[in-house]
Amino acid sequence: MKREHVLDFVDQRLAARYAVSGINSDLLTFRSFLGFLHGQGHLVPQALLRIRSLQQPDRLPRFLTDEQVRLVRDDLEKRVAEAGDFRQRRDALLDRAAFYLLWQSALRVSEVEELRLEDLDRPGRRLTVRQGKGLTDRTVLLTDTTVRAVQEYLAVRGPGPTNHVFLYRNQPVTKDLLRSRIKAAGVRAGVQVTPHQLRHTAATQLLNAGCRVTSIQKLLGHKELNTTMIYARVHDRTVADDYYSAMEQVERRMDLGGSVPNLQEPIAWGERHQLLKLAGYLRVPKLSNDRRVDLAEQIVRLLAGPPPGSGAAQDGGVGGSPPNTHSAASLAVESSREMEASHVPRHEAARQWKPRRPQANATRIS
Repeated sequence: MKREHVLDFVDQRLAARYAVSGINSDLLTFRSFLGFLHGQGHLVPQALLRIRSLQQPDRLPRFLTDEQVRLVRDDLEKRVAEAGDFRQRRDALLDRAAFYLLWQSALRVSEVEELRLEDLDRPGRRLTVRQGKGLTDRTVLLTDTTVRAVQEYLAVRGPGPTNHVFLYRNQPVTKDLLRSRIKAAGVRAGVQVTPHQLRHTAATQLLNAGCRVTSIQKLLGHKELNTTMIYARVHDRTVADDYYSAMEQVERRMDLGGSVPNLQEPIAWGERHQLLKLAGYLRVPKLSNDRRVDLAEQIVRLLAGPPPGSGAAQDGGVGGSPPNTHSAASLAVESSREMEASHVPRHEAARQWKPRRPQANATRIS
């Protein structure tokens, strides 16, 4: 067997749309077998042992919107209210209690399956997950709504062969049964939902409500904080709020004070030349927002004119264009090119540049 044979196998699997995780599992089994043969003294090509697994897609967890959660919840509450007999009511209460544990307490479906009566602390509004993922125990908090849903189910649970919290037809519930019943509730509500999506939804909603990531990590039972931080990549409303709040401040700063200067008075040529130079610098790409705001404020001061009685008001010639005059567009482009041609970086040039003071012997032009 050659390395090309294994790579052809991988390509065929990918073309057949097999999951990357399944292909990697096959490669791991193949490498383990080759390692066994190598340990038994057989000659194994090193090229086969060096075949790497495929990179796993970095998928984001899927979660439900608040409206979708509301639709599923309303369907389960409706089935409890409309239950016709004892059996229907017991099953409806089971579905509702499992739903709140999967959603508000963010339990895994396997943890709901293995939940025992002695693990519940209803007065303390908490429960203990024993030997969860990674064989670790953790304490999970319960809301008043979840406690009430569990209590109403336990009132009709009845005796069973084991001390599991959830029984179905006098046997402990299974993951497949819980999964199918949650999916059925989603179908009735017009929402595609799985038990694990409810767990993702709980984490996302807690994050957007301002809950600390470390607290969410403990609630979910994640060993690594990076696992919990995935939810911040999905839909972190706090980041969005910070972004929009900051951009509003930037826009207010760029509003040039919100007032329009009185332009009825003619502008002296020296001031007009400075305005065109400033406009040219504003055209420079990658100019920082602070420098843009500073340049805009200088433009506002020039448009507002000098203080009454100052000699600068007489800048420029009378009537036609002064010597060395340029069009507004050409001056703006020239200023932009001057900054781009400078050896000083653009942001440094913008910081160092200061407008020239108008000449004292100039007069305004109409």
